[in-house]
Amino acid sequence: MPLGLTRIKPWPTRGERAMRPCDNGRMTFAPLQNDTFLRACRRQATDYTPLWLMRQAGRYLPEYKATRARAGSFMGLATNVDYATEVTLQPLDRFPLDAAILFSDILTVPDAMGLGLSFAEGEGPRFARVVRDEAAVAQLAVPDMEKLRYVFDAVTSIRRALDGRVPLIGFSGSPWTLACYMVEGKGSDDYRLVKTLMYSRPDLMHRILAVNADAVAAYLNAQIAAGAQAVMIFDSWGGVLADAAFHTFSLAYTRRVLSQLQRTGVDGTDVPRIVFTKGGALWLEAMGGLDCEVLGLDWTANLARARTLVGGTAGGPGKALQGNIDPNVLFAPPEAIAAEARTVLDSFGAPHTDRTTTGPTHIFNLGHGISQFTPPEHVAALVETVHSHSRAQRAGR
Repeated sequence: MPLGLTRIKPWPTRGERAMRPCDNGRMTFAPLQNDTFLRACRRQATDYTPLWLMRQAGRYLPEYKATRARAGSFMGLATNVDYATEVTLQPLDRFPLDAAILFSDILTVPDAMGLGLSFAEGEGPRFARVVRDEAAVAQLAVPDMEKLRYVFDAVTSIRRALDGRVPLIGFSGSPWTLACYMVEGKGSDDYRLVKTLMYSRPDLMHRILAVNADAVAAYLNAQIAAGAQAVMIFDSWGGVLADAAFHTFSLAYTRRVLSQLQRTGVDGTDVPRIVFTKGGALWLEAMGGLDCEVLGLDWTANLARARTLVGGTAGGPGKALQGNIDPNVLFAPPEAIAAEARTVLDSFGAPHTDRTTTGPTHIFNLGHGISQFTPPEHVAALVETVHSHSRAQRAGR
């Protein structure tokens, strides 16, 4: 078996999952074997720096491509509980990652609002209906969460299949990021349509964002109720905003989501909340005031500066930091990948090692999603380096 790869037990069938025990009607799950990621989220000392990768279950893995071919389409994959479970666990079958993340899409919420999400082969997501005028905005409402039952069933299925190996992260797009797609109808290079609406009719934009925020909160709470052990808000397009607009149209509505989230999971433990804003390094101090445990950073952020600004000190308040190697580093030879990974770990600084108190902690991740063209063996080199070098840091070597 190649270096850095591990094997886990096959995921159970749907029938086997249904036969798992319940406790007075409540779901029960296997005890967690590796809590390193959750400890780091809570700013607790860990034996090494935990690692997971944005889009870790995806197109760079040949086994993912094979499963998608069986599903017939991306939405066929995402809406099928067994397929979603299978692809979520595939990267854990290859690499000793410290967390799993639900396989889904950030646009499931507006799809449930009736906008008609689709994915054409080789293209990004598209909506059949867009939200650009008063009539369309007036029709928006928080969707019936039963329309997203396939997501919540997948969360429970994945949690069962993990069998306690690592924690499961649930997620959603941020209110602003969802609004970008809802107005533009697809991805955009210049955000002309959404910014035109924002500047010319801020009242309509605030209405969209308020509905989105309440929908995202309900969506994440339902994931928590289904078994998610941490949740992440992807503000993928917050960084395209001007300074004042970011505070008004992005940060304020992320704050509205966070204020509504359940703090305790189905197993009685706390559920850490992660906020990631691509291009958000400019607003780190402001984001330090968010009611969340972890801030994700893209590759433009300086980890040492971020630690100083929001990481806190031993025994005091602060945010755990997540990130932030450039995903394109993974196209370099393995020895170059290892060198860059060590640089990121060293830039964070001395790890927190005092188990009697909290302190600054780091969760290693990419600065954005992994590219579909990434060689899987390069991911193995990254994981091996992060785990070994971060252990050496704590040993003082």
